Amino acid sequence: MARVRRQPARWGLYFIAFVWLVVVVPLSAAAAPYAAMVMDARTGEVLHSRNADTRLHPASLTKMMTLYVVFEAVENGEIGLDDLVTISRKAAAEPPSKLGLRAGQKIKLRYLIRAAAVKSGNDTATALAEAISGSEAAFARRMNRTAKAIGMTRTTFKNAHGLTQEGHLSTARDMTILGRQLFYDYPEYYNLFSRRSTHAGVKTVPNTNRRLLDAYRGADGIKTGYTRAAGFNLVASAERGGERIIATVFGGHSTAWRNQRVAELLDMGFARAPTRVAVHRPARPPYLGNTGPGGASGTEIRVSGLVARSVRPMARPRPAETVPVAVASAQVIDSAVAEVLDASVSDVLATVVGDPDEQVAEIVAETVRAEPAQPVGAAASTAGVAPKASVPPETRPETLQLASAAANERAAETAEDRVVTRLSTSGGRQWGVNLGRYPTRTSAEKVLLTTALAEMSALDGALRKVVQRNGGFEANFHGLTRDGADRACRRLQARGTTCFMVGPPS
Repeated sequence: MARVRRQPARWGLYFIAFVWLVVVVPLSAAAAPYAAMVMDARTGEVLHSRNADTRLHPASLTKMMTLYVVFEAVENGEIGLDDLVTISRKAAAEPPSKLGLRAGQKIKLRYLIRAAAVKSGNDTATALAEAISGSEAAFARRMNRTAKAIGMTRTTFKNAHGLTQEGHLSTARDMTILGRQLFYDYPEYYNLFSRRSTHAGVKTVPNTNRRLLDAYRGADGIKTGYTRAAGFNLVASAERGGERIIATVFGGHSTAWRNQRVAELLDMGFARAPTRVAVHRPARPPYLGNTGPGGASGTEIRVSGLVARSVRPMARPRPAETVPVAVASAQVIDSAVAEVLDASVSDVLATVVGDPDEQVAEIVAETVRAEPAQPVGAAASTAGVAPKASVPPETRPETLQLASAAANERAAETAEDRVVTRLSTSGGRQWGVNLGRYPTRTSAEKVLLTTALAEMSALDGALRKVVQRNGGFEANFHGLTRDGADRACRRLQARGTTCFMVGPPS
């Protein structure tokens, strides 16, 4: 007799869904209080807040500070983007979300940064912390020092990834401040947060915030976060018509609810923010590295090619000079001058240039004897007599070559074969603006020319350059200062032109 296969009862699935909607979600909402903040990023003005100073679990919003410290370390030469980082057992064992790194694996720092910003990998955040400060605990102390320096007064970090830990707390206000600081202090890295996906060395990973990025016009970041204790958190930034708004939500009930609420807050911000207002950039915190005030370094900082200070050459030693105690009388001065004039010219030259050739001494002696000098004292003591007109010296013979001229010629001959190089300490005009990638060189050059004509004041002195890549031709402006590139890109964005800053080569 055939056995009848029994299908699982559908009521079981309904029961699970009922428990999730009726029990789990309300409990999560109760465990994660709601807090929100809306800020005009241009001025730092708060446009809306609710429970903004309540200390809550930030979840993966923590990685904004992790990345901020990493950007600072790279900029100051502590570590390079292409330096290989060895993954520790602790980093590899972090729970999801993660990139899936193995203990002992080596990976470039730039890929860890991408995975932490886009994928929100916990293993990559721990690896970054250990690479910069030697341990996650030391890195957390550095995070706290940096947070205090930029005005995050109610934040305490215990780890680099944001997983729930006792005492690891922040507020909606502090995270909004951090999002604004990231945007203004490291604009060359900010484009990471708007990538829908990125290659992280071992695989391509999607952005955890891609739904809001795709759904809300002008959204370009910044960071999501979720744990059971925190709920669904998000710090979002959007730019429209030169206005930039940052909105933060703590304790969302779900991803969809959180994104809808953030969209509403961003709309509120654009409605309340003035259209034209002066931009007030936040003050940048002082660079302290791994050593805080009165603290010891968490790890040794590797030597880089950056010049910490310009060493000036020592002053050339001078022979000891005798300082006269009293001023000699006029008669004594006249007598001394007369003795010098009566002395042989060859003796004088020997004193000045040090034993010249006899031919040089003879030529100079004949020139002096042809026009004898008058003692200074006699000329000064003769009253009512006009001084004798000075006679210009004769032209120097072509055969005459003093010791100093010969030395200069020898130095010039030697200098032709010598090249002196040094590291530049000026910082220079090494920044640029990228206008995107185009299918043909002609189209890229046309965009550069049109943009240069439209923004002559902002791009004054910039060089147009088309760079061929695998996907097409990139249109770039080079030769700007950091402030100049930042100002030019913002003016272009205000006109609706997509661009991002390009920093000096690493």
